Amino acid sequence: MTSTDAPGIAALSPRLPSPLQEVVDDRFERHGVRLLLKRDDLIHPELVGNKWRKLAPNLAAADGRAVVTFGGAYSNHLRATAAAGRLLGLSTVGVVRGQELAGRPLNPSLARCAADGMRLHFVDRSTYRRKSDPGTLAAVLRAAGAEDAHVVPEGGSNAAAVRGCRALGEELDGRADVVALACGTGGTLAGLAAGLAPGRRALGIPVLKGGFLTGDIRRLQEEAFGGPRGAWSLDDRFHFGGYARTAPELESFAEDFEQRHGLPVERLYVAKMLYGLLVLTREGAFARGTTLAAVVTGRPFP
Repeated sequence: MTSTDAPGIAALSPRLPSPLQEVVDDRFERHGVRLLLKRDDLIHPELVGNKWRKLAPNLAAADGRAVVTFGGAYSNHLRATAAAGRLLGLSTVGVVRGQELAGRPLNPSLARCAADGMRLHFVDRSTYRRKSDPGTLAAVLRAAGAEDAHVVPEGGSNAAAVRGCRALGEELDGRADVVALACGTGGTLAGLAAGLAPGRRALGIPVLKGGFLTGDIRRLQEEAFGGPRGAWSLDDRFHFGGYARTAPELESFAEDFEQRHGLPVERLYVAKMLYGLLVLTREGAFARGTTLAAVVTGRPFP
């Protein structure tokens, strides 16, 4: 079964392959680098970018069962899963890191999840950190009333998702020398690298600090393909303090990029990636004549 074979998924009409858009930017051109944007943000109005590529195989695997997944209070993954549930008529449960504050309204992100029909189950941070432990997971699922649900990990990165993201690399066959994207849990990069042709490489820009992604990506490729696939590397200098953190310098860069190219730039992932690519270009990390494709994995949520 492919990622769009399950009933209802194909009817969502994803725009695949996603468009590839050239950006004329003198800051890259003066170093002999051609910049392309792989517009995964245009795949689907609500299941944006790598969210589609990772969720579609898992929705197929759910086979009509409820879907339970995990995320923080501002998780784009939770929002995408909730939207998928509404569109496909699937029950969804979001296990949210942190305890709900009685009497306090939900933040806009979680309110959107609830409006899309997702049932929210809050757990304390200590329990959340242990969610991969089988005993802890079973207890959380029992408490959430979701024992029989299809479980999708935080960020959506599992073997099925990684295999789904392989198509991203295949769509760029012969179009770019280096393909870059922002990384959260590493699943998209693991699949992208596997789909690239020999001689091409993937570059990940982690948006969380901690330096743990190398091992996670290796593990995901092992689970998805039985071993390493493709050429890839990480540059962890551009997280701006960690997930959901920004800085005036990053904000200024994103606003300038938007004005130059008329493209809304999502701040927590896409802006960090584009900023990192400009720094790397100025440092001479890409040889003259390189075609660089930057994957736009999301867009600003209203």
